Amino acid sequence: MAAQRTMTFGVVVGNRGFFPDHLAKTGRDEIIAVLEAAGAKAIVLGPEDSKYGAVETYTESQKCAELFKKHAEEIDGIIITLPNFGEERGIVDAIRLSGLKVPVLVQATPDRSDNMTIAVRRDSFCGKMSACNNMMQYGIDYSLTTLHTESLSSPEFTADLEWFSQVCRIVKGLKNLRIGAIGARPTAFNTVRYSERILETSGITVETLDLSEVFGRINKMKDNDDAAQAKLAAIKSYVTTSGIPEEALMKMAKLGAVIDGWMKQSHIGISAVQCWTSMEEYFGVVPCTIMSMMSNDLIPSACEVDVPGTLSMYMLALASGSPSALLDWNNNYGSHPDKCVCFHCSNLPKHFFKEVKMDYQEIIAGTVGKLNTFGTCVGRVKAGGMSYARFSTDDRRGVIRGYTGPGKFTDDPLDTFGGAGVAEIPQLQKLLKYICREGFEHHVAANFSDVSKAVHEAARYLGWESHYHPGLDD
Repeated sequence: MAAQRTMTFGVVVGNRGFFPDHLAKTGRDEIIAVLEAAGAKAIVLGPEDSKYGAVETYTESQKCAELFKKHAEEIDGIIITLPNFGEERGIVDAIRLSGLKVPVLVQATPDRSDNMTIAVRRDSFCGKMSACNNMMQYGIDYSLTTLHTESLSSPEFTADLEWFSQVCRIVKGLKNLRIGAIGARPTAFNTVRYSERILETSGITVETLDLSEVFGRINKMKDNDDAAQAKLAAIKSYVTTSGIPEEALMKMAKLGAVIDGWMKQSHIGISAVQCWTSMEEYFGVVPCTIMSMMSNDLIPSACEVDVPGTLSMYMLALASGSPSALLDWNNNYGSHPDKCVCFHCSNLPKHFFKEVKMDYQEIIAGTVGKLNTFGTCVGRVKAGGMSYARFSTDDRRGVIRGYTGPGKFTDDPLDTFGGAGVAEIPQLQKLLKYICREGFEHHVAANFSDVSKAVHEAARYLGWESHYHPGLDD
């Protein structure tokens, strides 16, 4: 799995002259120190650029905007810090003039109730409202801290900074994203139909590759091809393959090598693959292990050409820096109203399992024969907290919409095949009614992390409709 990259934030330090402006100096120093301690980089005016490196006048707004423009490719998000009331016009002008379309977090430093003399009184509590009002007027989207005022050194701001970083990673990660749709949607899976055109309005492009081209490229590849041999070695080191025919493993290796090569050549970020049942009938393996390996490397891959499914997986992976899986909301778990069985046959990433081995696909084997269905990743999903998400295109209304929320996988006993786990979701019955009434798919993305609130917030910046289950305080 790839390491989480360093975050870079443009910082606007607010200042208003008839408030104690020495607070702008200490506020700037503190936000830089806090960001550096979190492993992040600050792009901020220096004291040589403006008074204390803060932004108050229009000229200072211009300087801040020019600085941000120079670092536009680096900047993941903007943090407005208000060590005193702050000049709202200077703040919004700096953002508007920069031209940046990134998430914005507004932080205000609290006053001390035991010391509110004219020399140290901040009034950031009030200034934050003015800053937000002006951003609303300017059409600038922004995010708020958990508490109206938060000390930069507080645990609340530490948590908010991590949350905001997750939001920024999602928004930036989806910019100019290219998704590979490998094969046609299976006829029996109307549920995963989607609109490429609606995705394109959010800057997300779908590139297609027919299975005939995949099989044709595989047929031209020799067993001793370097790419095939490298993928074969990677498969054997990734999952236990005891009892799997070598012929099947070589087919998987060539399939993986061809997909890898096409994705690299076409600058594809994530993928969705046709499986049921063309892959088995006309090629003789399931693509599950190849897809599992990609997802485990933070390159999500969804089955049945579920392009919105792999997009949902990617949002979770961008936020958390850990692998996502695509699962079915599949079965009730006895009479427990807040528990259900989440299942796939399966291409779940290795990260999801207690233990995993390669096997054959028991469902499809009944139709095409066991020898044509080797390649699934079979095991029990481990216990732990998780987030789930599902975003889709609503073609009737021309929007992208979805839902997200927190849950957990449990250690409850479960005797079944494929990749399966017991999920516990607060007010699950309410969520299931929402899914059915709104006509969402039975596929859902999941991730072992607590990032659902970041996914929900990122959707707002993307202009997508998002439902948070079971609900938010704000």
